[in-house]
Amino acid sequence: MEIKDALAYSASICTVLQFLAGILVCKKYIKNGTTGDSSGLAFVTCFMSCSLWLRYGILIKDSFIISVNIFGTLLQICYILIHISYNVKRSVTIKQFTIAICLVLFVYIYSIYQKNQTVAVRHVGFLSCSLTILFFASPLTSLAHVVRMKSTESLPFPIIISSMIVSCQWFAYGCLLSDQFIQIPNFMGCILSAFQLCFFVIYSNKRTDQVYFI
Repeated sequence: MEIKDALAYSASICTVLQFLAGILVCKKYIKNGTTGDSSGLAFVTCFMSCSLWLRYGILIKDSFIISVNIFGTLLQICYILIHISYNVKRSVTIKQFTIAICLVLFVYIYSIYQKNQTVAVRHVGFLSCSLTILFFASPLTSLAHVVRMKSTESLPFPIIISSMIVSCQWFAYGCLLSDQFIQIPNFMGCILSAFQLCFFVIYSNKRTDQVYFI
């Protein structure tokens, strides 16, 4: 129990730091006055992921998952609003955010009125698992641009590196709980994050990634 709680505390703290890494990305938007080629999909999928993990945490009564995802949900909403404010093609992000809200509300309503809570846990867990994988993979949509321009400017480095650290910790926590819904997406997160980080090595001669540390 002590090992599990210690790991949960550590993973929770690192997850909060992961969420806060988005501030660096938003700071770049504000400084440049535009989002450039960056997509808001990462923020939208993270909002959905946090919202569904919050519901999953409530269903399985895990205080660590609940507290982290309350914070994450609120923070992602702020990021999305900033992205919309500085995005020339804001209608795309607005449409994505609207669809995300509708899907989250549908899942919440379903899980509340589902009489068999075991079934609700399984379904919400599966959706949460799937969306977490989507969140880890969302920067992959920029890889065609990265390869073409031979620059990692459109890849959110802080989010990717923090995702790798956090996913490793939650994977270990999922193993301790024997919860496959926590294990699977975080294992995939480790693989996908490592793959994306390879591009920062391949295009290391391009110093555009330094903007994320300003």
